[in-house]
Amino acid sequence: MTGSDIPSSFRLAYVPGVTPTKWVRVWHERLPGTPLELVQATAAHAPGLLADGGADAGLVRLPVDRDVLAAIPLYTETTVVVVPKDHVATAAEEVSLAELADEIVLHPLDDVLDWETLPGRPAVERPATTADAIELVAAGVGVLLVPQSLARLHHRKDLTYRPVPETPESRVALSWPQAEEAPGLVEEFIGIVRGRTVNSTRGRAATPQRPTAKAKAKEKAKGKRAGTGGGQGGARQKPAAGRKPSPGGRAGGQSGKRGKPRGR
Repeated sequence: MTGSDIPSSFRLAYVPGVTPTKWVRVWHERLPGTPLELVQATAAHAPGLLADGGADAGLVRLPVDRDVLAAIPLYTETTVVVVPKDHVATAAEEVSLAELADEIVLHPLDDVLDWETLPGRPAVERPATTADAIELVAAGVGVLLVPQSLARLHHRKDLTYRPVPETPESRVALSWPQAEEAPGLVEEFIGIVRGRTVNSTRGRAATPQRPTAKAKAKEKAKGKRAGTGGGQGGARQKPAAGRKPSPGGRAGGQSGKRGKPRGR
């Protein structure tokens, strides 16, 4: 893309727990003239934000409506249980669902895990947010199951977490509004998150590169050399193999060869 075809900026939405830092850094290295604007959104609101044009692409949690949004799954998160540091569960490296049977398991309204049946015992009320649930865990009210990135996001010195196998897991994806072909800057970001090199053209046309001043000077010098040589068409004539040009540009003897001396 060149000139007016290049948007002034690229808006990237991201949900809590997702850290786009490394991809943003690569973006700035590859496209320093195109600002990247980060837009925070909750997991529930991010798909609507993309569908309404509030962002060009987003790092969201699946599922999304594939009739409205395209999506490339990036990774799946481990589900962990957040508990006080002195909780009995901290004695093991992992916690089973059976071990949570007698625990009050908090279920915030913004939960991103798709539970068929929540383990443990339900709380009297559902916390409004994950942040509120974390506060209740710290107060000793119950425990909380979340993707590991959210446990890290809401880290507290008095809390810790342990992996819980055989639980629903959250998948993170890069998503954008459905179209026959992804917009150019979306393709650029797809290449970055997939680890493509700067010269890769998989799935998109190569971006025209402007010649550098050094390349222009080299090409100009090459043209001058080609136009100042001798012979036909400005090219220098090379002597035929096996002989040297004679003085004056004329070969000695007949046909340019010396005759053999006659025998006496």
